[in-house]
Amino acid sequence: MTLEFVQTENAPAAIGPYSQAVKVGNLLFCSGQIPLDPKTMEMVGDTAAIQCEQVMKNLTNLLAASGSSLAQVARTTIFLASMDDFGSVNEVYGRHFGDHRPARACVAVKELPKGSLVEIDCIAVV
Repeated sequence: MTLEFVQTENAPAAIGPYSQAVKVGNLLFCSGQIPLDPKTMEMVGDTAAIQCEQVMKNLTNLLAASGSSLAQVARTTIFLASMDDFGSVNEVYGRHFGDHRPARACVAVKELPKGSLVEIDCIAVV
């Protein structure tokens, strides 16, 4: 199978040696998204809930550029700087996914890139 590397200006540019997403067959592997504004590459928000809104927007735009959508997401991983933010992030996440319920893991980590409070990656069907 061929690897297709996805690039869009509607999601933050990679800040390291990785791709925004990689398509393999009908599967899409999206790199973790943090709350960067894709136009300015500046962090958005000072709470996990506000940051999660930007993260979900970035994921939505990356999925769309790849020919997919949130409704096609099979699995996500949520990384939190503090598990105290689980409830507020879960509310934002749930609102964006609606009735769609992908498999998910949620873990607290010591820290995230650029001091982010939340990062989410996903695997979707294209």
